Amino acid sequence: MTELTLAVANTIIAAALEKGTAAKMKPLTVAVLDAGGHLKASQKQDGASMLRYEIASGKAYGALAVGMGSRWLDQTARERPHFIEGLNAVSGGRIVPVPGGVLIRDQSGKLLGAVGITGDTSDNDELAAVTGIEAAGLRHQLG
Repeated sequence: MTELTLAVANTIIAAALEKGTAAKMKPLTVAVLDAGGHLKASQKQDGASMLRYEIASGKAYGALAVGMGSRWLDQTARERPHFIEGLNAVSGGRIVPVPGGVLIRDQSGKLLGAVGITGDTSDNDELAAVTGIEAAGLRHQLG
């Protein structure tokens, strides 16, 4: 069984940022949260705009809150905006319902945490998150 250690979180971040750089994405910000929603590690590339940490963290937090990737939250916001409004209210406004928040699971399926990425398009943010998780030898859950 794998734990979400600082070393694992840093591996996820390094691989995600490397993917962003290789794909010529805009500057990314990455936040890795443990299964309880607490920050494990975060990095912001040079040139990333303000509030990027809050957005990245909010994507990861939202994924953890519902047990689904934040792409699910994005779709649900379109179909049931009142649900997302309520969810955001009870979370103190911490949830960002936009793709780029991906659950992290070990090989047995145990939830370890989530990674949230922001800075480029939502699809690219999500791609960088998946790349980071896979680089750490872990499984991801998008939806």
